[in-house]
Amino acid sequence: MDILELKKMANDIRQRDLRAVFEAGAGHIGGEMSVTDLLTALYFRILNVDPKNPTDPKRDRFILSKGHAALALYVTLSKRGFIDPEEISTFLKPHSRLNGHPNRNKVPGVETNTGPLGHGLPIAVGMAKAAKLSGDTWRTVVITGDGEMQEGSNWEAIMAAAQFGLDNLTLIIDHNRLQQGARLADTNNIAPLPPKLEAFGWAVEEINGNDMEEICAALDASKVVPGKPRCIVAHTNKGNGISFMSDNVAWHHKVPDADQYKQAMAELEEAVS
Repeated sequence: MDILELKKMANDIRQRDLRAVFEAGAGHIGGEMSVTDLLTALYFRILNVDPKNPTDPKRDRFILSKGHAALALYVTLSKRGFIDPEEISTFLKPHSRLNGHPNRNKVPGVETNTGPLGHGLPIAVGMAKAAKLSGDTWRTVVITGDGEMQEGSNWEAIMAAAQFGLDNLTLIIDHNRLQQGARLADTNNIAPLPPKLEAFGWAVEEINGNDMEEICAALDASKVVPGKPRCIVAHTNKGNGISFMSDNVAWHHKVPDADQYKQAMAELEEAVS
């Protein structure tokens, strides 16, 4: 897809995500809106994956470590052909495969279960190291939240990745400055993130994580630095694309009422008209 097509797809994903949250009466819509552009670029431009063969040994691996944003991943997977788009309507319903956090044993295209924060990056380091040991060229990409980077397990993984020279690993930090109930700056402020990752031996780039051109440029394979894992600090807005949700901590897992849903959907529809 070209940039305009990617922007349109991201908007489609946001609309479907919004409707699913409204219908289910639950979800983590703020963080889903902030990460949607990143997911869209990965699945429709960057990752070497095949929905017809989701366990291909040569596929790229992607882990959504901020697993509470699972719905955005499910919608993206449905648009990419991994699951039936109609299945999105079952989100959080009894016996649905589409739980509040991704489950590898149930959903094609999900590489590992996530939910407890701080697990995705350590697992990704193991995947990237396995590729190196096997002489394979597939890449591993993981998205964490910025609040999630307060977890000590991430920093142990960061040290290990640098020690092993995992230049086939990319960490994307969804830096929307908000976590559940508070701003990052008011809890355990780990910003600025770039100098910390650089001090551990990573190659680091900062981008606007809601700008499709910047995302695609940063994720291009040409940006790999030999011998160094990469970190992309993606500055995003929680609730991006919806005026009253944007940069608003209340929308971590709030559900829109009927009037709010109507306004939000109108704004998303207007954005592509």
